[in-house]
Amino acid sequence: MLVKTRGIVLNYIKYRESSIIVRIYTEELGLQSYIVNSVRKKGTASRIALFQPFTLLDMVVYPSARGGLTRISEYKCSHPFRSVAFDIRKSSVLLFLSEIVAKTVQEEEVNRPLFSFLHESILAFDEAGQGFENFHIVFLLQLAGYLGFGVSSAEDMISQVAFDAGGAKLLGANVMQLQQLEPYLQEVLQQGLQAHIQNGRVRRELLYLLVRYFQLHVDQLGDIKSLPVLSEVLSD
Repeated sequence: MLVKTRGIVLNYIKYRESSIIVRIYTEELGLQSYIVNSVRKKGTASRIALFQPFTLLDMVVYPSARGGLTRISEYKCSHPFRSVAFDIRKSSVLLFLSEIVAKTVQEEEVNRPLFSFLHESILAFDEAGQGFENFHIVFLLQLAGYLGFGVSSAEDMISQVAFDAGGAKLLGANVMQLQQLEPYLQEVLQQGLQAHIQNGRVRRELLYLLVRYFQLHVDQLGDIKSLPVLSEVLSD
């Protein structure tokens, strides 16, 4: 029986000559992997564009056995991005966040609150004309909550990172330097996107702090390839 669902593209790998295997977080089926044929042929550039990270889709799909590959019967973009494709800052943020989500969200079970958070966050980010400088930091803090390791205080997070087997050293900082980030992180926890971050350097240090925090709680996270690019783009 076919299933109608919304989906959020996480990533894909090439498969055979012109196909892909795409991982999509769906509203009705959780995390699924689909084979999509003939999207890498000449003249089909618009189709492969529908499977870029964090693309929002409306789909009709074939259900699969647990963990198995299946196929998509119908698909279309439910919300063509209005600003992301034209803003290097936004596209870098979404690439980074999609890599984090792809490595941390592994649920094959339905989780509508998590799906709704991801879907609405992506929409809001695309539509934001200004005031999105802290979006990636707020997003990670909220995502941690949905994944079961959220914090209510900056002190808690910094303590975990600073005293975990040289976590401060891995960040290129000492414990005192990490503690200097505490008031900024606490302000983000309390005020979200409206928090005032002093400059790009502080924002970058908060980002690395959060990534290290995620690494402590998600074994398979590993290195984030898009992190250096995002750090450079948001350095000002």
